[in-house]
Amino acid sequence: MSDQPVKQLSEILSGAPVSWGRWGSDDEIGALNLLGPKEVLAAAASLRQGRVFTLQTRMCDPAGDPFAPHRQRPVRVNVQDQGTWRGGLAPDIPGGGRFADDYLTTHVQGSTNYDALGHVWYDDRLYNGYDADTTIGGLVRDSILPIAEHGVVGRGVLLDLARHRGKRYLDSGETYTHHDLEAAAERQGVELRKRDILLVRTGRTVFFRETPTAAEFHASWPEPGLVYAPGLAEWFQEWEIPNIGSDTIGVEASLDPETGAKLLVHSALMRNLGVLFLEICDLEALAEDCAADGQWDFFYVAAPLKIVHATGAPVNPVAIK
Repeated sequence: MSDQPVKQLSEILSGAPVSWGRWGSDDEIGALNLLGPKEVLAAAASLRQGRVFTLQTRMCDPAGDPFAPHRQRPVRVNVQDQGTWRGGLAPDIPGGGRFADDYLTTHVQGSTNYDALGHVWYDDRLYNGYDADTTIGGLVRDSILPIAEHGVVGRGVLLDLARHRGKRYLDSGETYTHHDLEAAAERQGVELRKRDILLVRTGRTVFFRETPTAAEFHASWPEPGLVYAPGLAEWFQEWEIPNIGSDTIGVEASLDPETGAKLLVHSALMRNLGVLFLEICDLEALAEDCAADGQWDFFYVAAPLKIVHATGAPVNPVAIK
């Protein structure tokens, strides 16, 4: 990265493809429109073994949760349990039954999550041209709700970048481009098809589990991730990729090494093309299974929580082989 001032995203992405209006002036689900009944039925061909893998990282794990440095880890607190009755703080229930209750405090991006299309913007415009003022107090447009109500279902493909590079996990700041995704697919022997849902394993979950404290984990920034390169947005547009996910917190490298800009890939793909971002997945069990039997594609289904006006939502995606 040079010592020159960081260019504005509008300048860096000048001339890059934009999909606004492709699915109408009121659209709020972007490239998710590419996954219709035909794609769902075609994805069923990946159901060959009946093995199920859930991809959410654990929340409120005593061993720790992976979360971004500017956020706080999820917190779960009991508000009622056996101790409530022992302390005389709960009324007797007819029949003698008792129950436990708790609540959860979390950033909506504090665990495995989908970003809403209005999560990131520049030049005061969200995906599909909506005014950034519609984010004030909650996302009136491009919130997670339309995505959650639609659901994400299609053919998923796991691209194991760490295994492709002969590593347990990618190094901090290590990057990859769409060319690397193609190379990994070729080496794995899996065919990439239009409208595939791409999940990229960097091994970051392994790195997190082997890092003793959250402070040490955050000190390892920048994360490994996807970087903007010539042809990246065009490649996503040509292949009609509706969704990219990863085991990292941001999917993309947290700071672009060439331009010094942040949120460059989010802006090029999410804001401009309506591509969905899935973050903080646990891909380890799925990756081990795929490496063992050579099947890297699967039936993918996910539905983030239906939170009104939210910038994202937790999700527990499911991959079925």
